Amino acid sequence: MNYDARVNQRQPARPLAMLTRAVRLRCPACGAGAMFRSWFALHPRCSACGLAFERDEAEEYWLGAFLLNFIVTEVVFALLLGVVLVATWPSPPWRLIMIGGAAQMIVTPIVFYPFAKALWLAVDLVFRPAKESDY
Repeated sequence: MNYDARVNQRQPARPLAMLTRAVRLRCPACGAGAMFRSWFALHPRCSACGLAFERDEAEEYWLGAFLLNFIVTEVVFALLLGVVLVATWPSPPWRLIMIGGAAQMIVTPIVFYPFAKALWLAVDLVFRPAKESDY
């Protein structure tokens, strides 16, 4: 299917729809194609609409996704630390907190990795809609 046919078939997606599709690890533009071959391997294009998942500046493009992943990791750590401190005050288990915190700081970015990339692409598409060169 050529670009013109895809554009004529596709209705512009609302931002919430794009974010919902991204959380499901589907193409934010159409919701039909899977974004990932495996947990860490991104498909080059959507199998349904042909949208290129790598946009413009290929190497620097994903810095926003990495920042999002870092922010989520830190927020999860802060929330867990707060819950543990409130639950165990006045004698928090500091050794357990350090070991658990280190484990959480390793596991969370791995688990959130594909979601960060998908959400970053969806946010980018909200602010910079896909153009002909993206297909």
